[in-house]
Amino acid sequence: MARNIFNQPPKDETGSTAPSPALPRAAKLPGSVGGLRDSLREITANSIRDIDPDQIDMDGLRDRLALDDSSIDELAESIREHGQQVPIMVRPSEKADRYNIVYGRRRLAAIRKIGGTIKAIVRTLDDDASLIAQGQENNLRLDPSFIEKSLFINEMQSAGYRPKVIQDALGLTRQGVSNHRVVLDQLPADLVSLIGPAHGIGRRQWADLAALGKKVDLVGTAREVIGALPDGTPSPDRFQAVYSACTRQVRATKAPTLARRTSVVTAPEGGTLGTLTVDDKALAIKVARIDNPDFARWLEEHAEASLQQIFEQWRKENDAGS
Repeated sequence: MARNIFNQPPKDETGSTAPSPALPRAAKLPGSVGGLRDSLREITANSIRDIDPDQIDMDGLRDRLALDDSSIDELAESIREHGQQVPIMVRPSEKADRYNIVYGRRRLAAIRKIGGTIKAIVRTLDDDASLIAQGQENNLRLDPSFIEKSLFINEMQSAGYRPKVIQDALGLTRQGVSNHRVVLDQLPADLVSLIGPAHGIGRRQWADLAALGKKVDLVGTAREVIGALPDGTPSPDRFQAVYSACTRQVRATKAPTLARRTSVVTAPEGGTLGTLTVDDKALAIKVARIDNPDFARWLEEHAEASLQQIFEQWRKENDAGS
């Protein structure tokens, strides 16, 4: 914190004024102008300033799929009517009189629409601190969707940020970060772009859609389905439409179900020997003890050997025919 240069030296117990402290030696200062500049910079480091939006560059990693035009218009109208209630945060750029955005991209876009200066907190942050501030502020003000968090994690990992920084930026555990990344790795990038952020669609639903990709063309289906939807269809509705279409395709490609049927097997001399039941899951032979108690007893004793013998016969016939 900056030293208060305006306070007078305290008086001693006798009421006499203490001697003025000696001025710091010049060797410890980078120069009077430089020292004053550093002091002012420290005093105003966390102050709110009015900045021309044209001085602010959209720096940093992408934490949202897109800035929705309709929501930006609504925010711009609110700011026009009530003023900017919450400042954005920027950090000084390496370029003179310019700043890089830390958080508040929607507010910056809205004020660029209506004109005027923007209230901003100017803070000198390194890349890690800037990223954590960006992620935490977004989580508090407008919670990113599951897929947006997944994309943000991918961007941070690709940029080489440490795992602890990524976890702090999104308020996730190590396992939580892994869960987001595993699902994203299974999804085509074009599919995510077509569907959008899909707020309210969680990890399980995205994972289920990714699993359908083993049997259907996710991107091709998404293009066809979304192309037929009305303009402006909300992103969650686009997800549901794509998921439903892919599910129908998977069901249509399944083998037709074999109807369950049961036939009666009769002995050569007549009478019921047993029943044979077949469906798409199993084949069952049933011998009623009440009809043929002796045969049922014999079959129980020889069923395993008989089944193996039948299997060997099938294998020989199958090998001979191949």
